[in-house]
Amino acid sequence: MTVDARTAARRPIHWAVGGALVVATALVPSAESAAAEQKSEVALRYACPLPSGTEEVDVVVSAVLPTTARTGEEIRPEKVSVEVGLPATSLTRFRDLDAATLAATARLTVRNAVGDTAADASWQELTAEPVPLPEPGEGEGGLTLAAPGEVPTVAFGTPGRATLTPAELALSLSSRTADGEPTAPPGLDVSCEPVPGQESELAAVDIRGDEDPASPAPTPGGSDPAPEPTPGRPAEGLPPSARDRIDDLTEKRLDALEDDPGSCPIEIPPEWVMTTAETYAAGYANAAKLNGAAALGPAFMKVVLNKRYINDSCASTVDVSSEVNFDYRGKRQLPPTKATFLSYGFMPTTATMTLEQVGPPAAIHTHTVTNTPTYPEETTVTAQLVMRLSDVEVNGVPLDVGPDCRTERPFEQVLRGYGQSYPPAGYLVAYGGTLTGYAHIPPFTDCGADEDLDPIFTAAISSAGKKADNYAKMTQAPLCVATNPEGPDCPPRKPKPEK
Repeated sequence: MTVDARTAARRPIHWAVGGALVVATALVPSAESAAAEQKSEVALRYACPLPSGTEEVDVVVSAVLPTTARTGEEIRPEKVSVEVGLPATSLTRFRDLDAATLAATARLTVRNAVGDTAADASWQELTAEPVPLPEPGEGEGGLTLAAPGEVPTVAFGTPGRATLTPAELALSLSSRTADGEPTAPPGLDVSCEPVPGQESELAAVDIRGDEDPASPAPTPGGSDPAPEPTPGRPAEGLPPSARDRIDDLTEKRLDALEDDPGSCPIEIPPEWVMTTAETYAAGYANAAKLNGAAALGPAFMKVVLNKRYINDSCASTVDVSSEVNFDYRGKRQLPPTKATFLSYGFMPTTATMTLEQVGPPAAIHTHTVTNTPTYPEETTVTAQLVMRLSDVEVNGVPLDVGPDCRTERPFEQVLRGYGQSYPPAGYLVAYGGTLTGYAHIPPFTDCGADEDLDPIFTAAISSAGKKADNYAKMTQAPLCVATNPEGPDCPPRKPKPEK
């Protein structure tokens, strides 16, 4: 996402070099904001639906946070870790798969609140390295997975006692054999909820306003330091202090380029700029063989922004890679949708369609050209999906398709959007807009409880390599960014889909 850099990108050469540094300047706290730190830890119990049944799992969340901060100041939790203690009964499923090790990726929802205002941040990509499965009867037989990682910043625009409280926890467990090969199946996704009745607050931070006596003292020259701006939509331009810092960095960069013209592009370290956001998307997908369209969403999306940020001042481009996961009741999928079509042109068929996200998070890639005044950009979103069918009726008569009617393999859905920054128009990741694209639907498998219905659904829906048969149009709402929980786009809104 290039929105943070766009606000400063006015002088094509000067800001093309310094534009990528705007994000770093905006997210790295200044020295004057340093505060005492607190090591915070909370032990919780979560109810997790595991193959052995719903188990209560011990979870310890820890982080280092400042004790105080100013309104609008970026707070980044440090040394974050989520430790998950899996009971022995939950490991039987993995032993049955001949698993030797178990690893996990944790995604923790954290509620940031001050006063009556609250917003949820997503602490994603907390990774637990593989650990050996204990032998049955070895000690308690359980297993602890420790998942550390980098998490997004948060800023509070209102003075008061700000709290960070863990909420839902999603686990992606992955198992491997003694030879290091993935088991079959290779993983298990689990969505856990905190057991009610617990004191679940992780930490509290005292947020002070600029008028607070604890704010920084006046500068030696007698003038007060300029207050940090309250986070909001990217403004036209930057605070003078930020511009001065970026100007200084840019001049040094230009001097370096004169000595070594090949020293670009610049890649900004992800820990400087990475943050999370939430939004919704809704739209329609055509099924040409069925002569109809199915509604999609509104789908809730958890986004990790700026996982890779490259500013190539020589080529006058900025390339940003981000990620997104769909989330429906703790599962990586879009909401199920019911649609009615005329199969083979005359037979009314009603079915519930579910699109499940599989594999890695969907990739968001934005390519911006910075040597033109409008800053045009192209964004591509690529997701791996599996389509499932259920609750099928043909001409009003139920058709038992079984519990696992689905495409035989994942298919790739690619959506593209085009926009410009000055003036804002079209699709921009931060502000949303319309994305369009095509998909090839593979053949179906495991359809039919008493008879093989795979050929019927394959003939009626699958596109046999013709991507143009399946056109999709999605409308994304503006992002609610975790660093700005009080911004105008928080909580995220559900967009109106367009056909």
